[in-house]
Amino acid sequence: MEDKNYQNQVWPGKPYPLGANWDGEGVNFALFSENATKVVLCLYDSKDEKENAQIQLTEHTDQVWHVYIPGIRPGQLYGYRVFGPWDPENGMVFNENNLLLDPYAKAINGSIDWSDAMFGYPVQNPDEDRNLLKTTSDSASGMNKSIVIDNSFDWEGDKLPNTPLHKSIIYELHVKGFTASHPTIDPSIRGTYKALAHPEVIGYLKKLGVTAVELLPVHQFVNDRHLVENGLSNYWGYNSIGFFAPHFAYSSAGSAGEQVVEFKEMVKALHKEGLEVILDVVYNHTAEGNHYGPTLSFKGIDNEAYYRLVPDNKRYYMDYTGTGNTLNMLHPRSLQLVMDSLRYWITEMHVDGFRFDLASTLARGLHEVGKLSTFLDTIHQDPIISQVKLIAEPWDVGEGGYQVGNFPVLWAEWNGKYRDSVRRFWKGDESQVHELAYRLSGSSDLYMLNGRQPSASINFITAHDGFTLNDLVSYNEKHNEANKEGNNDGESNNESWNCGVEGPSDDPEINAIREQQKRNFMATLLLSQGVPMISMGDEYGRTQHGNNNVYCQDNEISWFNWDWEDKHKEFFDFTRSLIAFTHDKPVFHRRRFFQGRHIYGQDVKDIRWIRTDGKDMTDEEWNSSYVRTLGMLLNGKEMDEVDEKGNPVKGDVYFIMVSAYWEAIEYKLLKYGSDVEWEIILDTANPSGSFKGKSVKKNTYSVKPRSLVMLRQKED
Repeated sequence: MEDKNYQNQVWPGKPYPLGANWDGEGVNFALFSENATKVVLCLYDSKDEKENAQIQLTEHTDQVWHVYIPGIRPGQLYGYRVFGPWDPENGMVFNENNLLLDPYAKAINGSIDWSDAMFGYPVQNPDEDRNLLKTTSDSASGMNKSIVIDNSFDWEGDKLPNTPLHKSIIYELHVKGFTASHPTIDPSIRGTYKALAHPEVIGYLKKLGVTAVELLPVHQFVNDRHLVENGLSNYWGYNSIGFFAPHFAYSSAGSAGEQVVEFKEMVKALHKEGLEVILDVVYNHTAEGNHYGPTLSFKGIDNEAYYRLVPDNKRYYMDYTGTGNTLNMLHPRSLQLVMDSLRYWITEMHVDGFRFDLASTLARGLHEVGKLSTFLDTIHQDPIISQVKLIAEPWDVGEGGYQVGNFPVLWAEWNGKYRDSVRRFWKGDESQVHELAYRLSGSSDLYMLNGRQPSASINFITAHDGFTLNDLVSYNEKHNEANKEGNNDGESNNESWNCGVEGPSDDPEINAIREQQKRNFMATLLLSQGVPMISMGDEYGRTQHGNNNVYCQDNEISWFNWDWEDKHKEFFDFTRSLIAFTHDKPVFHRRRFFQGRHIYGQDVKDIRWIRTDGKDMTDEEWNSSYVRTLGMLLNGKEMDEVDEKGNPVKGDVYFIMVSAYWEAIEYKLLKYGSDVEWEIILDTANPSGSFKGKSVKKNTYSVKPRSLVMLRQKED
């Protein structure tokens, strides 16, 4: 084996910072392992070739193995072989035959060429205790490699948009899926960071009017072996293996380390147009699965330090995530890994915030989810991480994991109760108006008592996980056969209504109801207090043909379809116009809850809840099961807020009527004076007249079946 005499040139190096760090003259390698007995650094010229050097790390400081090698430059491929005890029942699964990725690698090349060698035990052994046995197969030839990078980059004075959260409109998208079929972008860059930075793509986002993109996972992730063997892939990317590395497959360059540059170029381009970048991050688990999973990085470096193990038998993993393992946030080095990763993406990659997948898992103590967990406390005291947008998915699959409304100050949350309430109301369920009122007004019942504001509520009707908006009104049942799991995957309770026919229909009446329901959902979302999040393609009516779990569908089922029909353009124009209308109307983007009190009562002036006869709702109506209509008066003239410069904020008076009845409802209009008139801003039953301000001549308004109406008080 040629070793290029590296062993004769190595210096002791330093234990910090962790990872591979180039200083212009050489590289310092540092790897944490508490229980290893020996660590060997392996260097490669290409992904598939045998290593050209093996360098034993003899320096060991504060449980970190380290070495400095002069002359190594960016682009160098490397991996580790870590030696130690093989004792699975006590959590030790060291196997020097597994080449391991650096947990702090800033870039990782290619994908895994799956074979039995990627596992630390003999996979083909039929014994159910086969993972107690150690394999001697070498995984290096098929394993992807870590990459030394040059972190320098000309940001050209990049300025973060710093859009206030209460003024934000978030657009959740998939880096590849959004541009994979874009007709005018060069095919060689479609589906990449470079494509997302393309002027046409950014122009589309600007035209739509959103303020931030929330990217599905871009940390280096793994396509599971069983998916690859079934001709599928881990499309969503919730299978992380590199918390510092932008996913290699989203780079158009194909050369080592270029994905880092392309990602930065993308962020810079989006920032120039005032668009923020929020990352969906998966720190709750890794791609190494359960005790039968592969050994790719953490498991082989220090299994007990990085993962939550079952105390009575450390062969097994605590699984609060449904993926086989849970990252051990109780260990200081695992906690450090996550915090270092977050700081890196903020300081070096200039991202504006994070959405934490299954955040309840990260906040767990020994078992329970706790507001005062080490994870949450560490973030709150960090001067860098605490200053960006922090969004929790406030649940996991473990007992007590559903924590909507329970995260502390500084945190916003995906409001699953908002999604469910709005879906049930427009589906026509009984007993919904009481909860709907809270959701429309910012969910004060969830967020006000612990000191948070309406912006703590990230409102959404749909997300990547579940039906698209079009499918929500087109299917009663999931249709996931393409996933090759017998239609047993995905959520069965979708709170959806197909409007009378399952799937596509040629019936004009059915299609008209569906389009109206889509307008109802989008209008409800954009007129509610809190922060709206739109799922990629919902603004035109993207369909997944009834598949509500497209995690493995990297194809046209999941991709954004840029070939629109006329009906798609009509709904896009509706969505765009509604976003534009609400953009500069502070009454729809309040910083505070209404008068800081409960949302109804005689002393509340800035919001009122109105019956069809023009009087205030009573307890009888609030608690009635049959009431399916609700009037909401927003009095912008009574707002008690100031803008960022301390100037008083006032607005117009709006009357919003929502009705899920199957027949028309006559609403009596309020009068604040003899000369007061109302003008029609929006009627989802008649979208062609929206936003034109047509006057209402009568003192009543007929709200059509299953529709939303918004009126504005005209000035004297």
